[in-house]
Amino acid sequence: MPSHRLKPARRLWLAAAGACALTLTLGAAWAAPPVVEVIGFAHAPVPSALKPLRDWLAQPGSKVRVVALDIASPAGEARVNAVGLKGHIPIVVLVDGRYQHSRPDGSAVEFVSFPAGPGTPPGVKGTWSAADVGAVLKPRS
Repeated sequence: MPSHRLKPARRLWLAAAGACALTLTLGAAWAAPPVVEVIGFAHAPVPSALKPLRDWLAQPGSKVRVVALDIASPAGEARVNAVGLKGHIPIVVLVDGRYQHSRPDGSAVEFVSFPAGPGTPPGVKGTWSAADVGAVLKPRS
């Protein structure tokens, strides 16, 4: 038997190994990281209100892609309008293109306006937090 010819069983094994390698490679490419768009005004008090979220997103090992936009820029205005929001909104956080999500307990949460927590202006009651964003991302990252 010539040395360049493979036995049928070996040929089948090599084909299966190649298919597995291709599947693993494509699976990694298809499993893109979640995208978090942080859209807000570039002036105070927005940066300080977003600091806990930005710190959480910047943690080592974070497997999310973060996009930051100034809401007053044409791109920021267009993005906010594209998701159906209107009016004077200081902050919008989109996770995979959506600002409306469910908490683990099933309650609804919208990542719009100021978050609860440090940096939020006095007298403003935030309805979401960096932890809420993290809970939405946890099953995906």
